[in-house]
Amino acid sequence: MKKKLSLFLVLLLAVTTFLAACGGNNDTAKDKDGSANKPDEKKEQVLNLLETQEIPTLDPALATDEVSFIVLNNVMEGLYRLGKDNKPLPGVAESYEVSQDGKVYTFKLRKDAKWSNGDPVTAHDFVFAWRRVLDPKTASEYAYIMYDIKNAEEINQGKLPVDQLGVKALDDYTLQVELKNPVPYFVSLTVFSSFMPQNEKFVKSQGEKYGLEANTTLYNGPFVLSEWKHEQGWTYKKNPNYWDKDNVKLETINVKVVKDTATAVNLYETKKVDRVGLSAEFVDKYKNDKNFHTFLEPSIFWLRMNTKNELLKNVNARKAIAMAVDKEALVNTLLNNGTVPANYLVPKDFVQGPNGKDFREENGDLIKTDVKEAKKLWEQAKKELGKDKFTIELLNYDDDVAKKIGEYLKEQLEKNLPGLTVNIKQQPFKQKLELESNMQYDLSFSGWGPDYQDPMTFIDLWVTNSPHNQTGWSNPEYDKLVKDAKTTLLSDLQARWDAMLKAEKLLFEEVPIAPLYQRGRAYLQREYVKDIVIHPFGGDFSFKWAYIE
Repeated sequence: MKKKLSLFLVLLLAVTTFLAACGGNNDTAKDKDGSANKPDEKKEQVLNLLETQEIPTLDPALATDEVSFIVLNNVMEGLYRLGKDNKPLPGVAESYEVSQDGKVYTFKLRKDAKWSNGDPVTAHDFVFAWRRVLDPKTASEYAYIMYDIKNAEEINQGKLPVDQLGVKALDDYTLQVELKNPVPYFVSLTVFSSFMPQNEKFVKSQGEKYGLEANTTLYNGPFVLSEWKHEQGWTYKKNPNYWDKDNVKLETINVKVVKDTATAVNLYETKKVDRVGLSAEFVDKYKNDKNFHTFLEPSIFWLRMNTKNELLKNVNARKAIAMAVDKEALVNTLLNNGTVPANYLVPKDFVQGPNGKDFREENGDLIKTDVKEAKKLWEQAKKELGKDKFTIELLNYDDDVAKKIGEYLKEQLEKNLPGLTVNIKQQPFKQKLELESNMQYDLSFSGWGPDYQDPMTFIDLWVTNSPHNQTGWSNPEYDKLVKDAKTTLLSDLQARWDAMLKAEKLLFEEVPIAPLYQRGRAYLQREYVKDIVIHPFGGDFSFKWAYIE
């Protein structure tokens, strides 16, 4: 999933500014740090929001999902954070210098950054945190995102001890980072949740409980969690120890977990919440409302296929499934919120190459709906497998929109692929992620929001043994294209770009995933809610600059 923040090649490529609509007035004057002018302090600064799922974890080393990333983005802070224009702003770091060869970064940390218990945030907190992410014992799914650092990959593979990582605290407020190769986007990378600091003494004192309760988590961001009632909701409070607290206007953010859209809309109508996402049946009702908004995200949803399964190990069966679903009807009728069909991996309107062309424009559609061809491939697959009937399980989320999508997928596949039976298994968010990670599924409805603004955030998901692959699919040529794009081709931007274009085409020759749609969002937000910043990658929302007018 998404989701999700960092490594955009703004410094490498001519990148278009992605849609980053703010929930309020974007024309307010900004202070030097990107914050808005101060609102009226007399207004009660309380924001009431909804979420469809529980937080799986607040441990930055273990977080992998959209919900965790949103919360971490607001209760934690790394060396840098994304500003209102989706460019890195100083966070715990005040400044940095880079060596002439581009391999050594030296960050100067601010001395007024504190943890919520009053401890200073120091360079040692980053050294400890990054080593912990890479320690094989931690089993962090996102450890690979640090592989640009010297010895990181070898440490994560158990070949070197963690103290060999190319990260040093030169003193309490100076952090030195040594990279394997020059990485022009490294500062942007430090925005991502995996790079956030961790207080060693506190983490060790909490043991396995760390990040699982409000009081077993330590915070250094604009907010803290004062309350976390599992499966019910959580409460953010303004962090009095945050170094930039003067630019944080909200005092409280109440978040309630509601999985049913009708219930959520009723809470909005009765003025108990200030913002609500809309499903298809509510879009037509509210599309002329002054508080109605839509935007297209760079998030792609797909059917992930377990290629170890008896049926799904057959490439013709996978292609048949990928071509058997009417995506137009799915997005226009079932979703109806600005979502568009996806016949691809890398989203459109996301990133441009050295030649100024959008990645999606260059590679075009790669696997489209074609029921006639799907039936032909399906009959071929049954013949190759020597069976006429197959039963598979579709793993799904348990919110109401996902339930409707699951039923639609079941109907389409069973109707268009004779002899196929699809049983749906709905699971709470955290449990679904665990089943997927352990490959305890046949088909899984899932998606991904980018972690940084570069095609690689989608493409490297599918290399052999990637913790996010979770399909069992492996292709040596694909692996080499990705490796080259991450190393030897960094000095030749067009060749790097071409390698990623080729990799995406190769993925859909073997189809370990069946793309369904690029997500749009429709929502209602009160007119008095200003400056909730929407990020197209990483943690979806920043509340640091939000206020009630």
